[in-house]
Amino acid sequence: FWGGAVDTQGVLPYGTPQEVRDDVKRNIEALAPGGGYVFNTVHNIQADVPVENIIAMYETLLGRKL
Repeated sequence: FWGGAVDTQGVLPYGTPQEVRDDVKRNIEALAPGGGYVFNTVHNIQADVPVENIIAMYETLLGRKL
């Protein structure tokens, strides 16, 4: 499955870092089992997205602090 990492139109630009973490975890848990999942945003990350939210997205994916 390609995409489905995080909601780039709602959660990523307007959510808190914790809401971003929760969204990323939920999507990985739902889409990754069985293999073939590619972590990717469903749209481009816009310039006004808070940096903290982008960091939260990648930290959650990698399972560690950056």
